[in-house]
Amino acid sequence: MIIDNLYKGFEVELFTGTLDSHIGVSDEIEKTFSNFVKEPDKRNVEYITTPGKDYKGIYSKLLTPRINLRKWLLKRDLTIIPSSTLCFRHNSRFQRSDIDNIYHQFIQDNYGISIATSSVHINIGIDDLEQLFAAIRLVRCEAALYLSISASSPFLNNEITNNHSQRWIQFPKTPKEVPLFINHESYIKWINRNIANGNMQNIRHLWSSIRPNGPDRPLILDRLELRICDFVSDINLLLGITALLELRILNLFENIETLDPMNSSIFSLDELSKICDQNEIEAATNSLNSELIHWKDGRKIICTEWIENLLADLSRTAEKFNMKHLLKPIYRVLEEGNQSMKWRKQYDKGLSIEEIMKFAIHDMEKCEKESI
Repeated sequence: MIIDNLYKGFEVELFTGTLDSHIGVSDEIEKTFSNFVKEPDKRNVEYITTPGKDYKGIYSKLLTPRINLRKWLLKRDLTIIPSSTLCFRHNSRFQRSDIDNIYHQFIQDNYGISIATSSVHINIGIDDLEQLFAAIRLVRCEAALYLSISASSPFLNNEITNNHSQRWIQFPKTPKEVPLFINHESYIKWINRNIANGNMQNIRHLWSSIRPNGPDRPLILDRLELRICDFVSDINLLLGITALLELRILNLFENIETLDPMNSSIFSLDELSKICDQNEIEAATNSLNSELIHWKDGRKIICTEWIENLLADLSRTAEKFNMKHLLKPIYRVLEEGNQSMKWRKQYDKGLSIEEIMKFAIHDMEKCEKESI
């Protein structure tokens, strides 16, 4: 692997339970594993990987915590549920993981179980602030593509929904309007203003498809955090999505004038923000089949075609960084459909949601065993 690619780290949320129910044990998990943390609702839990550049090393960092957790869960007749929503039948009661946490209380009171979802957040290290905000602008404009590849939440409460990513439809984006930031200074002012006026409770309360991240937000930033992806159980596919994202950013750095939407779109940044939000809802509804609006010139384009074009545009960069092989799972998704589309087909053939998820859980376990 060439040394001048970028650092990558992950925050992976998981649901725990049985083959037909969601059972929350996040408090026990956090006490047992140092790299796991609680989420507000105890039915899901999150593990965090340390940054790395090499994809083989990253694969291990993503797989090992899952295997260790699964062994622990197995002793309690529990498992990992590879859905991004509460797919099994459940009531609407919020199951607090930490009754003393004031922020969790605010979340429960204002959002309820709409936030009980699982996803994967992909962090890409970028130290240069001008490059960081250019990357955030571009990836925000193309975030719908990453959601469409990863979509894995067609079910909710043991019913099929009208959406491929029910998670992104129901998750409360906060604040409701997030601009494409011109630079670091505009981001700091916007954050401080929204915390002061109560739109945000704290610096973490920016729940959008993408955001800057760093050790001391909003002042010290060192990475881009893509938050829109559904949970991806196939680690090779997750690495493919990550490689696509990294290559797009590396490609941007070589072509700032033509790829930064602030310089190369016919739309204003305010107009682009609205287009991005619209595209994300379209992608959450129909994923790869969605009709999107291209940020560059406003033309309508089917999501699959846009991804194919992007892969073609990145081919030379992928060869340069010896990353072309990492993209193979993306091509497979374009050919076979994403996880949500596959599950919907199984449902249409007569399988129940519990049967579909039982097969998915077993497939996930099998892949992990084969990877050891």
